Amino acid sequence: MDPQVPCYFNFGDSLSDNGNNNALLTLAKANFRPNGIDFPIGPTGRFTNGRTIVDVIAERLGFESYPPAFAIARGQEILIGVNYASGAAGIRDESGEKLGDRVTMNEQLRNYQISVRRIARMQGDNDTATANYLIKCMFTVGIGSNDYINNYFMPSLYQTSSQYTPDQYAVVLIDQYSQQLTYGARKVAIFGLGRIGCTPGELAKFGASPGSACVDEINDAVQLFNDRLKLLVDDLNAKFSDARFTYINIFGIGSLDATTLGFTVTNTGCCGGRNVCLPITIPCRNRSEYVFWDQFHPSEDVNVFLAGRSYISETPSDAHPIDIHTLAQALSS
Repeated sequence: MDPQVPCYFNFGDSLSDNGNNNALLTLAKANFRPNGIDFPIGPTGRFTNGRTIVDVIAERLGFESYPPAFAIARGQEILIGVNYASGAAGIRDESGEKLGDRVTMNEQLRNYQISVRRIARMQGDNDTATANYLIKCMFTVGIGSNDYINNYFMPSLYQTSSQYTPDQYAVVLIDQYSQQLTYGARKVAIFGLGRIGCTPGELAKFGASPGSACVDEINDAVQLFNDRLKLLVDDLNAKFSDARFTYINIFGIGSLDATTLGFTVTNTGCCGGRNVCLPITIPCRNRSEYVFWDQFHPSEDVNVFLAGRSYISETPSDAHPIDIHTLAQALSS
């Protein structure tokens, strides 16, 4: 059975990176064990024990193989799509730079244009055929976490928190993001940011807020971004009648009581606890009980859950205005 769409392109950060950082000079890489301990071919550069959220969405869309990382994508394989995501990348070019090299959102978009030119050559340089092919493709975008973790909430290295209030920063980010999102794609699912203030790494750095299990200041800032992102999706749908954009409410989906889903460890990572997951780190054995694989990234089981609710929403708030399954069917004629 053919996939629901002929191709799937993804832009993002370490939540969906599948190897683009492997050859870069950076601390943000995951191409070593115990990362990938539950992935069929072991470590690949994915920042988790198994599949990422976009891996699972690719499966749900009917793909038999995952779209390759841009860094290693060759020949005909790019016809099923490409993954441009890069660990430590942000909407803003400077986000994550303290970790070393990364492929920023702006650079990911330039890499996409390289892929488009390659696809056009395969289509005999027929621009119409190339355009007709690409309008059927699925696009997902999930970026912005590093604009908070490795920028705004790192005042010793970045000036943004002294330049902007959280609301002003959300406005600035969304303004730049809105320009990045209008690159010609027709079916675009945009992941909102998750509960960054609940990650083991931020809890270790800031401590939980009084009466809370998370760093409320960070989550509040993230929600300002998400609220504006949801409004941006409405604006984009109104502006581009020949395209469909949708917002995936990762914050809301991830706000469920994890214990009801079978997760018993919610505030420390399976690999490294609240510290970095290193090649010498021995991970936990009961990985299915952990929300987090490491100090910032979800475990495979959480990725499966998030992807499932993104693909077919279970509540009206999971996706706005439509889920990814419905988006895949849109504009297909």
